[in-house]
Amino acid sequence: MSYVVTIDGPAASGKSSVSREVASSLGWSWVSTGAFYRALAFFASYKGVSLESEQDLAQAIKSDLWKVHLSSEKTLVFCEGKDVTEQIYTDDVGSVASQISKFPQVRKELLQAQRDCTVGVKGLIAEGRDCGTVVFPQADLKFYITAKDEDRAQRRALEEGKAFEEVHKSQQVRDTQDSQRVTSPLQIPENAIVVDTTDMDLQQVVRKVEQSIREKLQI
Repeated sequence: MSYVVTIDGPAASGKSSVSREVASSLGWSWVSTGAFYRALAFFASYKGVSLESEQDLAQAIKSDLWKVHLSSEKTLVFCEGKDVTEQIYTDDVGSVASQISKFPQVRKELLQAQRDCTVGVKGLIAEGRDCGTVVFPQADLKFYITAKDEDRAQRRALEEGKAFEEVHKSQQVRDTQDSQRVTSPLQIPENAIVVDTTDMDLQQVVRKVEQSIREKLQI
């Protein structure tokens, strides 16, 4: 039996680190669905595709010049055969990804590719912003990981070596875009377990999430 567990939450809430470690501990596959949007954002920017044209972006999704691959530790992204995984996880690319994710056609075109990540796996931990609400609404278990606004900005600023004020402002814009978009807005999935990581370190969150999975799925 293949299990699907979703972990949603806002930017820099820690969901990527948590979901990756939990998947590794369980021996399951892991995917960051946001990587599909970041990959498209990187590719579109690289190729000069209009970020305001829903049709052009939807067409870019069909290009074989960029690909997303799962691995045990990372969701790998390739552009024209080059591994650009590290490059897509910048705040700038994240902002573009949030911008283009507002288009219904873009989300529709990427949806099947995200769902295909369950094929042939023992279990899947899927993290993103609409995993429990749209991508895998019938998931076996759902989590929503969050943290205080300032705490999230501080984490991202330290990760990228940027000023707190710059990251905080960018994050607020992105949070607004993600939560107010018409299609698949960021929200807490129904029946999700909410985990506030503000006063917790990574390993505490990992233990809490893994324990909940083992108890509720009896694995």
